[in-house]
Parts: sequence; structure tokens; C-alpha cells
Amino acid sequence: MIKSELVQKLAEENPHLYHRAVERIVSTIFDEIANALAHGDRVELRGFGAFSVKQRPARVGRNPRTGEAVHVPAKAVPFFKTGKELRERLNK
Repeated sequence: MIKSELVQKLAEENPHLYHRAVERIVSTIFDEIANALAHGDRVELRGFGAFSVKQRPARVGRNPRTGEAVHVPAKAVPFFKTGKELRERLNK
């Protein structure tokens, strides 16, 4: 499912809301999650899962074509851990 499909489904399930209002709500939620992660915070949605940021240290990698050593800088990557309810729902 892509963002526009999510907006469409929510708009259909909530006919009392305008489509552009649903679109603004979904965008605001995603923006707030992204902003929290950018500040190094953790976002937990009970029953669904938790978003956090993990730090990857700098390392020496290899160019697969030439085998040459390449420096890969340290970086922060988003991480998602599923919640118990979502995990159970997927495995029934």
C-alpha cells in the first residue's frame, strides 16, 4: 500500500472528512514521526510497533567490482520493531 492508497481508504471510511483533510492528517503523522527520528527520539505506536534510530559505525568496505578498499562513514539508520499485536496478527 502506498501513501495515496492509504489516504483514499481512510477517506472512504470517514465520509464526513474531506479528502484533502485526510491527506493533511496522514502527511502530518508521517512528518512528525520523521521529525522525532531526526531528533534522535523514539516513536512508539502501541500494538503496532516502535520506530527508532540506530547508529552504524564507520567501517572499511570493498568495491565489489575492483576489490578496492573504500571508507564507509558512520551513519544513522531508521529501525522498526513490530509490536506484539501486529506480530500475532501476522502469524495467525
